[in-house]
Amino acid sequence: MKTVPTAPLLLLAAITAGAAMPAFAQMSGSSSQSGQNTSSAGSESMRAQRERRKAELGQSKNDDKAQAATAPLFPNATRQEPDAKASSKTLKALQGVQELYEKQDYANAVAKAEEIANKADANPYEKGFAYQLAGSASADLNNEAKAAEYFQKALDSNGLDNNSHYQVMSNLAAVQLSLEQNDAALKTLDRFLAETKTTDTKYQAMRGSILASLGRNDEAAKLYKDLLAKNPNDKRVLMNAVASLQQADQYDQANALLGEAYKKGQLTEAREYKALYAGYLNSDNSWKEAIPVINDGVAKGLLPQDAELAKAYMIVAQKAYVEDDTKTAAEMYAKAAPIAADGEAYLNLAKVYSYQGKKAEAREAAQKALDKGIKKPDEAKTLLK
Repeated sequence: MKTVPTAPLLLLAAITAGAAMPAFAQMSGSSSQSGQNTSSAGSESMRAQRERRKAELGQSKNDDKAQAATAPLFPNATRQEPDAKASSKTLKALQGVQELYEKQDYANAVAKAEEIANKADANPYEKGFAYQLAGSASADLNNEAKAAEYFQKALDSNGLDNNSHYQVMSNLAAVQLSLEQNDAALKTLDRFLAETKTTDTKYQAMRGSILASLGRNDEAAKLYKDLLAKNPNDKRVLMNAVASLQQADQYDQANALLGEAYKKGQLTEAREYKALYAGYLNSDNSWKEAIPVINDGVAKGLLPQDAELAKAYMIVAQKAYVEDDTKTAAEMYAKAAPIAADGEAYLNLAKVYSYQGKKAEAREAAQKALDKGIKKPDEAKTLLK
């Protein structure tokens, strides 16, 4: 009699969507990332933003750096840059705030910036610059809610040059996403894209991340697939495309993308291997393709001998057993049993051996199942007889 082994729950996809945020989302290297996948490959780096602010305030001592810092970042922007600049008196005060920020005295930088912005005679540029600094300092203080508030005020002042104005806008979108204000983040980013006319991949990838956060996975998947077609060697775009396809239950398409990347040798991390084999195991007819991926990951030392790997082996074994491939089922349960968290894999191995007529092996596996602990000891005891 063929006794059906106990099946573990199917593996979840090992990748979650999360595009690179503009560099500011890293909060200047602080730990406040709120689960978002951030990267310095994003927008203007924090160092570049500081250099730009210093150049605007006349604090840059290097002409080449100053020229580079003020070069147009968004040359196709539709916004007409305002002419307002800081008065000589306020310029010195803003320079003081910038120096506090450079010294990482963020609390005082916020206080001084607010003081400048709230002056009755402060012009739009002065307000915008002060609020921009207050937003950056608040972010470094891990107060993202205040950062969003200040960045919004900097935008509303409408006094900054285009570089600063649109960096603030992209920063605001990143912080809103970090705060899970997904609708607001999408609205901000869409405004940014419409006004800057930028075709930079990182901002489209950011949009895909926001769409995924909103549960609009079909849209996110299409966006990432389009990006991948234009950037076939960009692994970050690839993994985001895979994540969105998986979350949209389009496992076959996700598997196709990952499988092609695997053949090209582009998968080099444990999470990427797990995403591929999980995708195969979550599909109806691709479980056999998971085996070489798992074996390769183990051979390369990417997949550790742990309970998660045991679960993968058990799912392969269960699928093999259902299709009467008892040889593969026994092999996979035998690999899973020593590294599993409990004795269920040993119990399933005993059932397979029993079905194959290998009574001695079945009794040995059943005893190991009891020794390691199982939910239904009576099943193992029956196999001991």
